[in-house]
Amino acid sequence: MKIIETGIPDLVEIIPNVFGDERGYFFESYNQKNFAEKGLNMQFVQDNQSLSSRGVLRGLHFQAPPFAQGKLVRVLTGSVLDVAVDIRKGSPTYGQHYSVVLSGENKKMFWIPEGFAHGFATLEDDTIFCYKCTGYYHKEAEGCILWNDPELAINWGLDDPMLSEKDQQGELLRNFKTPFTRNE
Repeated sequence: MKIIETGIPDLVEIIPNVFGDERGYFFESYNQKNFAEKGLNMQFVQDNQSLSSRGVLRGLHFQAPPFAQGKLVRVLTGSVLDVAVDIRKGSPTYGQHYSVVLSGENKKMFWIPEGFAHGFATLEDDTIFCYKCTGYYHKEAEGCILWNDPELAINWGLDDPMLSEKDQQGELLRNFKTPFTRNE
């Protein structure tokens, strides 16, 4: 397993060791011991999965403390542009974002710790996105930063994405009072 630093503290890409031959492939998508050896100490309590058609945009979501969630995300089939925005007070990269293409083909994973808003845009039909969470979902704790906030200037690569009502009404970063603080 290879860890790629993103330039935003605590946010990393993960490239698993994939073993393939004429039969197909095998890889460990999560191994607690191997992750811990790389400094990624997390305990998961919930797995989620979504199916989306091309052009769907979901995000930028987070759950506020005490129900915050870290997420280990990946794509089973299809592809997404995955985006995380640092919303941790005191972070030198507050308001900065990082994006990566995750696909069933490249098998990359993305670790998004607590204190980040997260979203993705599907690049192919029938994209299956899955993620492991360190906390349980609590509707009362969910929040949303506006996906097209001009201050964030995220290039989603979509002209007219399909959005939920919630995602259309996200909050601008400049008006957002973050409940997160970066731990040193």
